[in-house]
Amino acid sequence: MLYLELFIPAQILDLMERLESRGFEAWTVGGCVRDQLLGLPPHDWDLCTSATPEEIAQVFEGFPLIRAGEKHGTIAVITHKQPVEITTFRTEGGYGDHRRPDWVHFETNLREDLARRDFTINAMAYSPLRGLADPFGGQADLADRILRAVGQPEKRFREDGLRILRGVRFTARFQLTPEAETCAAMSTLAPTLAALARERVYAELCGFLPAARVEDFGTFAPVILAAIPALTPTLGFQQHNPHHIFDVYTHTAHVVAAVPPTLSLRWAALLHDVAKPACFTQDDDGVGHFRGHAHLGAKMAREILQQLRAPRALEDRVATLIAYHGVTRDLGRLPGDKPLRRLLRRLGEEVLWELLALDRADDSGKGTPSDPAAFDRFEASLRQLLAEQPCLTTRDLAISGRDLLQMGLPQGPILGRILQTLLEEVGDGLLPNTPEALLHRAEGFLDLL
Repeated sequence: MLYLELFIPAQILDLMERLESRGFEAWTVGGCVRDQLLGLPPHDWDLCTSATPEEIAQVFEGFPLIRAGEKHGTIAVITHKQPVEITTFRTEGGYGDHRRPDWVHFETNLREDLARRDFTINAMAYSPLRGLADPFGGQADLADRILRAVGQPEKRFREDGLRILRGVRFTARFQLTPEAETCAAMSTLAPTLAALARERVYAELCGFLPAARVEDFGTFAPVILAAIPALTPTLGFQQHNPHHIFDVYTHTAHVVAAVPPTLSLRWAALLHDVAKPACFTQDDDGVGHFRGHAHLGAKMAREILQQLRAPRALEDRVATLIAYHGVTRDLGRLPGDKPLRRLLRRLGEEVLWELLALDRADDSGKGTPSDPAAFDRFEASLRQLLAEQPCLTTRDLAISGRDLLQMGLPQGPILGRILQTLLEEVGDGLLPNTPEALLHRAEGFLDLL
């Protein structure tokens, strides 16, 4: 047992002292210990104890309790309006459903409890009375930036397949290198991810993607492809194009790592070329082309994200970015700003900035960037256009539907179409956004009715 002093918030310390005062051991455990040793603020505080669930409930009589996990040894105590999970030391049986243990046996020994955990960096506990309990060398593995399973890796991952994805997330987040046997077991058992609930896979991928590095895609290719089988054809798929030196999968890894770490951009980067193998053709010179891959890729991305139970807003944003990816380079090569004005009205400012970030990363991820200056020209044009406070929606027009009604235009769908026409003409620079000009233009529609 190594003694060192870690910070514990007052409300957590109070819970521990209540258990200790009744003769039970109380420890902070898992991620909160790991994060502090890394100098990071813990997001959650979990406790383990020698007290049984019934004894935990007795100690915290009068506190609001959540007892849904009591069968598996966990009771959540509500303190300062936050639940804190307190779990009895335990050993576990097999995981028949790849999620929960078939049985648990309550223990009085902390080491037995830590032995059931997934990785050494999570198998540490801390008590202000007893110091750091680290029977499996988690602190040394943290210092050496190593991801190592507790005990036999294959046994750990057969118990719960989600641990494989957790390992991928930890590796990226903490910049670790998986120990050889652990890495091999993760790859070997990657097919077990098919048995997991899709929303659990989605949650782990959302934790992985913002921290993902290019090398993670190489190390964990079997795991990533098992999580998203639609990406499998991209692995090793050569593009036969002078602008691409990587296969589609490796190119994707470079794009993911290059975009800003927001979920919408990282998911769009991950799936932006998912349709390339299906759209591949070669011309007479042997050059590869992928006509239509953006449109088909947007459709495939929707299907993938729906299967993963992703929020609809994320699905919409990712599909939009994929459908339009490449357009900022094309517009950066064109004179004038009329196409940009139309695209800005259609997609909005926020989407255009994300699209530019995706396209820059897509271009740099080829290995031989084709026209970086086109993106600079697009950005300059967009900034100049936004500085003019452009008219982007009918609400930005200097007149409203009520003004059109007052001049004699009939109520109904035609009113919306007239407003949309006025918006397009203002957006294209054909009409000034002033009440006088708009009303005068609208008078022309009266003559057509």
